[in-house]
Amino acid sequence: MLSRTVKIAVFCAGVAMVFVASAPSVMGQSYPVQPIKVLIGFGPGSAADILARLVGKQMEVSLGQPIVIENRPGNSSMIAAETVARAPADGYTLFMATIANTLNPAETKSNFNLGKALAPIALLGIVPNVLVAHPSVPANNLAELIALAKSKPETLTFGSSGYATASYMAAELFNEKAGTKIPMVPYQGGSNQAVSDLLAGRITLMFNVAATLAPQVEAGRLKALAVAQSRRASIMPDVPTLGEAGMQGYDAGIWIGLLAPRGTPPEIIEKLSAAANAALSNDGVRASLKQQGTDPVGGTPQEFADFIHADIDKWVAALASSQGTPK
Repeated sequence: MLSRTVKIAVFCAGVAMVFVASAPSVMGQSYPVQPIKVLIGFGPGSAADILARLVGKQMEVSLGQPIVIENRPGNSSMIAAETVARAPADGYTLFMATIANTLNPAETKSNFNLGKALAPIALLGIVPNVLVAHPSVPANNLAELIALAKSKPETLTFGSSGYATASYMAAELFNEKAGTKIPMVPYQGGSNQAVSDLLAGRITLMFNVAATLAPQVEAGRLKALAVAQSRRASIMPDVPTLGEAGMQGYDAGIWIGLLAPRGTPPEIIEKLSAAANAALSNDGVRASLKQQGTDPVGGTPQEFADFIHADIDKWVAALASSQGTPK
């Protein structure tokens, strides 16, 4: 017969096992009980920063806790990404990722894999890129541009904001899919100088943010040939996508999404995803995002995970093609 001491020990062990088994569920139900921090790898005023503050403010309504935005720029936002990857997997430290986090591994062959190091929550928005040409270019659509590039390749140049940046890789992806070899002219220190040279006719083509180029297109100083993503841009609704123009599978929009440390309980991921999607459904948030040139997206954690993996594969292939190496 068990002694009273042994019985008490067995009972306590059983209670502990029940508590441990139910801990994730309880954690998911009570979460959050303190402010949530979101790290951004770019400075204030960036597209990721603006989106984080607009969506985060609305997510506070669903979650009942403040969302604190912390800008931690550096190394193409990899400093912020790696910081969050090392944070406790409790849902209180999140990361606002961008296309830079899938371009960077393709460029540097880094071992850091966004989709494996962090747990996707939701794809929040896309800042559309648009392919524009100087008015002197004798092409008004995709078919005419590709024909011109193949017959007179020396007449065209792509400007970009630097090697392996979003604008550079969008052009490389174009060359890969079109079978063209339009040369690149990378500019250091952002896209301002490239846009200036494009307006002056010193370069002829460029992929850049639609919201930035829209005034120049409206004034007739540039021609918008196609939007560089799978859906039309709300800021340029009359401009077809490259897919609609005949280049199937092309997508080079500047995406922004929310992730948590790997190992964060599924209940917390789902609660954060639901709050993010609810925020993106808010009419005020959607209107503010579109005014800033960002198209809201949303979706499930699994959809975002699939998107990240496909994006990494796409840029690795595009960069390999541009360097003449096997894919």
